[in-house]
Formats: sequence, C-alpha cells, structure tokens
Amino acid sequence: MMTLAIHDSALAKPGPQQSAALRDYDAVRRAIAFISEHWRRQPTIEDMADAASLTPDELHHLFRRWAGLTPKAFMQALTLDHAKGLLKSSASVLDAALDAALDSGLSGPGRLHDLFVTHEAMSPGEWKTGGAGTTLRYGFHPCPFGIALVMATPRGLAGLAFADPGEEAGALADMKSRWPRATYIEDVPGTAGLAQRIFDKTLWRPDQPLRVVLIGTDFEVRVWETLLKIPMGRAVCYSDIATRLESPKASRAVGAAVGKNPISFVVPCHRALGKTGALTGYHWGLTRKQAMLGWEAGQVGMG
Repeated sequence: MMTLAIHDSALAKPGPQQSAALRDYDAVRRAIAFISEHWRRQPTIEDMADAASLTPDELHHLFRRWAGLTPKAFMQALTLDHAKGLLKSSASVLDAALDAALDSGLSGPGRLHDLFVTHEAMSPGEWKTGGAGTTLRYGFHPCPFGIALVMATPRGLAGLAFADPGEEAGALADMKSRWPRATYIEDVPGTAGLAQRIFDKTLWRPDQPLRVVLIGTDFEVRVWETLLKIPMGRAVCYSDIATRLESPKASRAVGAAVGKNPISFVVPCHRALGKTGALTGYHWGLTRKQAMLGWEAGQVGMG
C-alpha cells in the first residue's frame, strides 16, 4: 500500500526537468494533431517534424525517448486499423482479465507493462453528500501527457486529470465540481510521490500496488472497475462493458460513466473505443487520448 507522505523535490518544485517534460509533450501534441489529420496520406517524417517545429532528427529522437516508438510506428498506432486490432475479441479480453484478477487478488491482471492497482469505493452515502467530510489534497505535476492534476485522500488516489499550460484552473474547477462539498488543500510535495508512482514505469510493482479510491454512483464504480481489467495494449468497446455488467442495452449509460471517470489513465478510460475502432471522445481531449494509446503501444513493444 502506498503512503501519501512520499516527497519528491524534483517533481514538487519547478525546474529544468519539468520544463523539458512540458516542452516534449507540447511538441508531441502538435505532431499527433498533424498525424491525426493527415495519416491517410501517410505524411513523411519531414512533414510531421515541420508541424512540430522540429527537425526530422529531433522528432525521431523525441518519439523514441517519449514513447519508445519511431514516428512512423507512432503514426501506425493512431490509424483506424490499429484501433480495430486493439478491439479484437474484446469481450474475451475482459473474461481473461477477470480470471487473472481473481487469481492475483488485484483489480487488474498482473502484466509486465500495466499499472498494478488495488481499489476501494466510497460508500453510496459518502458519495451522496458531495464529498462532505472528505479532504482532498491536490497538486499539479508534469507528466508524459502534459500537466497532471493529482488528487488524494488518506485512503489513496482519488483524482487524476490533465491540462496544458494555462489550463490548470479549469481542470481544478472541473474536478472540484464532482465533489462540491469536499475540502481542498493544495499540497504539491504531498502528491508528488503519487505522480511519480503513476508515471514512472519502474514503480509499477505487483507487490506495492497503487491504491485508488473510486468516488461515484454504484453503476459508475462498476464501470470503472471494469475499465481496470482492460490490459495495456488492448481496448474494448462500450457495448462489451455493458454486456459484462449484464446490461447489454446500457451502452450509452456506460459511455457517460466512462466520461465521468475521475482517475484518468490509471483507470484506463482511454482504452474504451467505439465498435468500429473509432476513438470517440475523451474528457481531457482526443489528442491526449491518442497520445496515451500511442505511448502505451511503445510500452508493449509495437514497432
């Protein structure tokens, strides 16, 4: 189990590493936006580099460092064909993941490249109060996908949102609106350890699972628990989640619950796709969803 008392001065205080991380993601974001618009004509690395205001060599090294993929492989990871591949046998993926979760005692299966997460849910009564009596500590931290807003209770990670520079206040207001009666305390040093646990792959360990607290309705929590079973490098469609929950006609309600997921990335709502493989929406921006799927493709060895 994780403690909130972990401090990491490199994350807690602005510095060269933070600035470099944000610059990297800004360049990646611009390249992804260009690739997403033009992938059908298979743009050259020179075209992609120009869109990111980099040289081809700089873009190549940036993608290799950031995602473990070449720009060409990353472009392949954003195509509809790749998304369809992620969806293959998605229902059986959930069946296999559930069996593995029961065997391991974790909410997600024990996989080399996946986060190891254990979770609990606040009671319906606690949720109905709008967070009254709950104290949430929060901090903004650089991450591979821009700026991460990390929120925690003494029981574990309760919120993870994303923003680009200058959008921090909007992300915080969005998260506060979910639990309007909670008490919020800014605590950058106190949340830095959580940010490091989430985004540093060397800390994804089954013997020290990341503890999360799910705050939502009973149905939402059930959807989020199902999302936790989707392994990295795979995806499921909303109807498969509805079927898993024995509500096969509830795809729209599932989609709404996915959109309200308060712990993005850790509870992998970005791995939920439309039936055709279409990425559909993402609360923190479709470009960021594409970045997450491409980044994960690198972690599982694509290309």
